[in-house]
Amino acid sequence: MHFILGSASPRRQELLKSIGVVPDNIIAPDIDEAILKNELPVRCAERLAKEKATKVLEMYPEATVLTADTVVFCGRRVIDKTDNIDTAKKYLELLSGRRHRVVTSVFITNNLKNISKSVQTIVNFKSLNKLEIETYLESNEWVNVAGAYKIQGQAAAFIKSINGSYTNVVGLPLYEAKNMLSSIGYLD
Repeated sequence: MHFILGSASPRRQELLKSIGVVPDNIIAPDIDEAILKNELPVRCAERLAKEKATKVLEMYPEATVLTADTVVFCGRRVIDKTDNIDTAKKYLELLSGRRHRVVTSVFITNNLKNISKSVQTIVNFKSLNKLEIETYLESNEWVNVAGAYKIQGQAAAFIKSINGSYTNVVGLPLYEAKNMLSSIGYLD
């Protein structure tokens, strides 16, 4: 069975590899990832994961396709990917000393079946001082990642606690993804 990871995220590739799942092909579906007006964060992640999978399956109808979308949010406010340092600084200031949620919606499809699951993790940031924020911004780890931080990098020192899946915050909840791949018939 031909397995395609519909994601350009190197983190998702690494996570899958860590559990022995190596895609036959990796395709970054080019879709509009803008949040719709009044769209709730979880619904946004679900919609985007499904749109990515649908696009890849149209190109490869005989494949099994896994896609995912991760959204970080505080209240109803989405902390989106950015390549703007001023925006990243505002995001880090918003997250400082607060709890926020990370949701990853995973969508797996083939020509017989679709399955999806959304996983939420609560992340509690310590209060960040100005120097910590400036030093982190200099690292460039925040560039184009949901939430403007990487939990598996220097920002790990900002995390007081997490409630839920660590790999979800990295970009793919592995426990759920592996079970989903088994239930669709890709893994034994």
